[in-house]
Amino acid sequence: MPRRTRTQPIPPSSQEEGYLGGQILVAMPNLQNPEFAQTVICLCAHSSEGAMGIIINKPIEGMSFDDLLKQLELAPVPPQRRIRMCQGGPVEGGRGFVLHTKDWTSDASLPVGEDLALTASIDILKAIAAGGGPRSGILALGYAGWGPGQLEDEIQANSWLSVDPDEALLFGEGAGDKWRQAMAKLRVDPLLLSGAAGHA
Repeated sequence: MPRRTRTQPIPPSSQEEGYLGGQILVAMPNLQNPEFAQTVICLCAHSSEGAMGIIINKPIEGMSFDDLLKQLELAPVPPQRRIRMCQGGPVEGGRGFVLHTKDWTSDASLPVGEDLALTASIDILKAIAAGGGPRSGILALGYAGWGPGQLEDEIQANSWLSVDPDEALLFGEGAGDKWRQAMAKLRVDPLLLSGAAGHA
């Protein structure tokens, strides 16, 4: 399973041949770990050094975007814009990341595939709260991390399928439906899947 102990995300190497940076990982039904069962993960970085991703379908309970801005003492509250918030993974749960469209970036933004970026600086929250920032985004607390070769082993063990990202899946509402949406995008009925299914 993804590690809990990495202290820094791996710099994205999204375009390396044979790696899946920028893709969506969809947990197979046989993945029973409660932290990752039926998760949908945007894989932000994947290279020979390991992988880092953001779970996009686990809402944060008991905290709103307005609450977060108040904690960070950011104005305006109430903000002119809000974005969906999610539990990004078990590593560094107090650290925030915004996964977003690439129409807004800063020096602190890391590219994720062709159309997305990941920004961990407070500037993006200020921009969104003020009514600007990227067209679409989600705020994640924490991330999922894998060591060298670990994700490849899990894929070989049929724990994950991969699918191309799209904005509706990444940024749309209805977090609880995203696993089935991702399976539908793969044209897969999860009830028909067995542990013998391979990488898509």
